[in-house]
Amino acid sequence: MSDQEDVVDLLLAQHARIEELFATVIASSGDARRESFRELVRLLAVHETAEEEIVHPLARRSIDAGDDVVEARLAEERAAKELLAELHDIGPDAPSFDTRIVVLRDAVLAHATYEERYEFPQLRHGVDADRLRGAARAVRAAEAVAPTRPHPGAESASRNLLAGPAVAVFDRLRDAARNAMRH
Repeated sequence: MSDQEDVVDLLLAQHARIEELFATVIASSGDARRESFRELVRLLAVHETAEEEIVHPLARRSIDAGDDVVEARLAEERAAKELLAELHDIGPDAPSFDTRIVVLRDAVLAHATYEERYEFPQLRHGVDADRLRGAARAVRAAEAVAPTRPHPGAESASRNLLAGPAVAVFDRLRDAARNAMRH
């Protein structure tokens, strides 16, 4: 992350990486698919948590109809988290995975498009550059301690801050144990 990267730049780069990971998961199989899916789950989980803790509160205060815009994005995030949690539970080798991952991809990319078209331009216009750069640093910090799995129902900054640390520790311990078993 450069000192000049703002929160919009950061989120746009993550959206591009998410789209790449969906393409990789859909096109691959076996270990490559499982590894790409693990990376996708982790990125989506930390990305959405950081948006909920940092970006959405900023948008509520800074953009036109901020509450309405954020509430619509939170509803999309909750639906995506629910489907992602189901996919995580069944795993990429399940017979229904191929169909369901496409549904999730379409929902997540539509959500990203709404953010990119309606929320991000208003943030750039209505928030000064220093604050946007500070928000990027705050997003990175939030992602460093965010849960690594989807947890539907925690789509607000206060819920994430109350439950997030304990859930994140559990997720990260589970990730470490799974990595140790693989190696």
